[in-house]
Amino acid sequence: MEPLIAIVIGAIYASAIYMMLRRSIVKLVIGLILISNAANLLIFTTAGLTRGSPPLIPMDGSALPEVVADPLPQALVLTAIVIAFGVLSFSVVLIRRATEIMQVDDMDQMKENAK
Repeated sequence: MEPLIAIVIGAIYASAIYMMLRRSIVKLVIGLILISNAANLLIFTTAGLTRGSPPLIPMDGSALPEVVADPLPQALVLTAIVIAFGVLSFSVVLIRRATEIMQVDDMDQMKENAK
């Protein structure tokens, strides 16, 4: 299962980089979304894809059950989702303002208009 997910993550990274290298600013934003999702999937995959119970000690027990889910990757991905949303919203506002001022969506034409 993990090799298949690794191939999927690689394909998502490749498509994100391809989208970010395009001239359109809208495709740049789509590439940012894809690369943040690929990073989140990579964190989950490197942590191990084991299904288990929550890491809680029962009231009558003194140790964790045999197989438990690791909470650290879940916390890291949750933090990464919040940070990615902040970066994405900032970039969307910045791009919208730039297109309103320049009246162009193409990055090469923006560069020419800025001179």
